[in-house]
Amino acid sequence: MMPRLVGPGRPARGYDRAAMPTLHVLRVFVGEDGGGNLLGVFLDGPSVPEQNRQAVAARLGFAETVFVDDAPRGVVRIFTPTTELPFAGHPLVGTSWLLHREGVQVDTLRPPAGEVPVRTEDGMTFITGRGDWSSFEFLHVDAPADVDALSGAPEGDDMVSVWAWIDEGRGEVRARVFPVEVGVVEDEATGSAAVRMACLLDRPIRIHQGVGSLLLARPLGDGWAEVGGRTELVEVRDDPG
Repeated sequence: MMPRLVGPGRPARGYDRAAMPTLHVLRVFVGEDGGGNLLGVFLDGPSVPEQNRQAVAARLGFAETVFVDDAPRGVVRIFTPTTELPFAGHPLVGTSWLLHREGVQVDTLRPPAGEVPVRTEDGMTFITGRGDWSSFEFLHVDAPADVDALSGAPEGDDMVSVWAWIDEGRGEVRARVFPVEVGVVEDEATGSAAVRMACLLDRPIRIHQGVGSLLLARPLGDGWAEVGGRTELVEVRDDPG
């Protein structure tokens, strides 16, 4: 039997912690024609022991997997297939959306990096982070076709976003992101890179990333920016943890 949340993050009456953990699979930063980065979320994070979490994230193979340790307070942990991250955009956007869907109203998430304000607008979820929480570098190329032609990360770059203007006047960007350092060959949609990019460019941008994802980002000043987009539920399933 899959657990369900009742009220502000409380397990349903009769929920057995020995039962198999429940995994929500989402797509985050869904674009107009599909796309979106897959994300795994365990709303009952303590149902997966801390010593098992890295192995679970590696087995699932998503760019990131989230374990919600305290839903009402927004306390979360984020793992790639090879390491834990203090901050990441698409996991926090997706988790915020899912908590809201499950009736858990939080205005702040708390990953290890610090407090991350969240909000919703027009069916999209936004999170706020600092540009210096992201370690991505940026390679600006001449045209979107140059981005599309890449067969992988440029040689010597293992945390890089390669980008070009689609329409500089409108702030439309084409990007592909290669976070090889954290065990992801190419990321479909990368919120932390978008936060850093908005801070560096100091203007609102619409990032078309991967094969169809769309990220909206804007600077907020003092090294902060927000990023957001649409999230969709793919499936809910029991997972052996």
